[in-house]
Amino acid sequence: MFSVRARGRRGHQGEWRGGVSGSEFRFKLQTQGETSAREQPDQARAQMQYRVTVSAHDSNPVSVQLSSSWAKQQEEARHSLLRIVSSVQYLARQGQALRGKSGSGNLEQLLKLRSEDDPVLKKWLTRTTNYTSCHAQNEILNVMANTVIHDIANTIRSLPILQFSIIVDGTQDISGAEQESICLRYVDHDLVPHEEFIGLYVVSEMTGQAIADMATDVLVRLNLPIAGLRGQGYDGAANMAGKYSGAQAILRRQQPLALYVHCGARCSNLITQAACSASPLIRDSLFWVHQLGVLFGQSGKFKAMFADIATTDNQPEPMTTLKPLCPTRWTVWDTAIKAVLTQYDRVLCSLDKMAGSTSKSAASASGLAEHFKKSKTVLGLTLASAVVGELECLNKSLQRRTQTVSGMLAAVDCVRSSFQEKQNDQHYVTLFEKANAAVVESAQIQPIEVPNAKCFPGEAVDYYRVEFFKVLDTVDAQFAERFDQESFKDLQKLENMLLTGQVDDVVDQYPELKRGALAVELPLFKSKYEFSCSKEAAEVLRELPVEVQGLFEQVEALVRLLLVVPASSCEAERSFSALRRLKTWLRATMSQE
Repeated sequence: MFSVRARGRRGHQGEWRGGVSGSEFRFKLQTQGETSAREQPDQARAQMQYRVTVSAHDSNPVSVQLSSSWAKQQEEARHSLLRIVSSVQYLARQGQALRGKSGSGNLEQLLKLRSEDDPVLKKWLTRTTNYTSCHAQNEILNVMANTVIHDIANTIRSLPILQFSIIVDGTQDISGAEQESICLRYVDHDLVPHEEFIGLYVVSEMTGQAIADMATDVLVRLNLPIAGLRGQGYDGAANMAGKYSGAQAILRRQQPLALYVHCGARCSNLITQAACSASPLIRDSLFWVHQLGVLFGQSGKFKAMFADIATTDNQPEPMTTLKPLCPTRWTVWDTAIKAVLTQYDRVLCSLDKMAGSTSKSAASASGLAEHFKKSKTVLGLTLASAVVGELECLNKSLQRRTQTVSGMLAAVDCVRSSFQEKQNDQHYVTLFEKANAAVVESAQIQPIEVPNAKCFPGEAVDYYRVEFFKVLDTVDAQFAERFDQESFKDLQKLENMLLTGQVDDVVDQYPELKRGALAVELPLFKSKYEFSCSKEAAEVLRELPVEVQGLFEQVEALVRLLLVVPASSCEAERSFSALRRLKTWLRATMSQE
């Protein structure tokens, strides 16, 4: 270190300190002088940069820069949120669970996969608040659900004539809560019927008043006036179909034009059950088929034995799964019966092999083998297949969403007339000989005989004739009872108006129908075009030019009225399958929302 002191005018610089020599001191002073000379251009350059920066700030102020940055952040947030929403929509549409264990949820994994090609989304997912929490997921789902439901309600309100029907059915979920499914049926601008699921609702009690209040509340929330209600589709339970205190009666007191229709597919299923229960021969045979299906589903060992026998035998028929007779699936009985009849020898061999094993199901297999070796089981299944097959064809036809009441009645008349034609000895003898031929071909089945020859000295073909005709009589009586509903009379009058061109007094009950205009339009429409039902009339109107359609506004209103009344409540039944997939044993505590 050194210090310098000036002394007098001579400017003499005095003593040195710190052991620095004079030459070193002069060098340092010279170096400092050169450095100060070089700093002058640097200062000028800094001043120039400052002036440029100030000028740039004047043309692009800080507020503008902050606004641009904020807009960019908003754009990135909007982009990422749309990706999250679309991912939630995809999983919800496919019926997949969104959440899972930490890091293994479907939504989280899907977003990670999508972020590999999306750097903006990848950066967004690293944020603490990224709108993927359970609360954000539920909010997105609620917004989607409300949007779908409101779109359906807006579509109904935008129709040229406000007409709609309500379909209600109930079931219990996994937790035991009674869930009521509500659907709406309407006819769009192209005269095509639609049935749309609205939601599942919990009622405090299963009375007709509670269910009617729930249906009314749903209509109020959707801003659908009950004045436009034209039909009701329920099952035949007392709380739904009761004449005085049922839900349909309570709603009809509010809107008398809301015609109640007992689900046609359910009526067909009830006819099938009544017919099969009328004959002990058919009833017992179907019971053994059901028990065989249960054994096949519960015993993996029996299933493996059956598969091994099916692969080693020389029968041309491929192996078919043996199924039980499910009481809630209405179109599987005929399939289960035919699966047994076409594989009867395989069934007997598998049961005998299973009965000789040490399995816990060996006793059940032994009992089933004993019953299937009886010829009356083969005869009962042959007679049952002739009855159940046509009833299930009718049931499938009535489950379509576009089915109308007039179409349902036409299909019922077709099947009913077919059963009436079978009430002759020739048809029965043909079925008996078919069963007898199957018995003769199999060496393990006993021949068909009269159970008690002392009580009935005749032949077996005469003994079992009574059983078959008893079933046919039950089917005919059930058709007359199940499909003779009060609401069908008014609908039949409206249908006759369309087909004959003559106006009936029932028109005065409906405010959307004008007697004077119909008296002019119906004869003109009938003379120009050919149709045999309301569905064909709708197809004719759909193909007409807009100018020509304007000539038949009242005819279109009449056709809409005939199409909007539901023929079945199967749309509500279909929602139960979705409920079963949604609320499983692992999610039994899921809230109603």
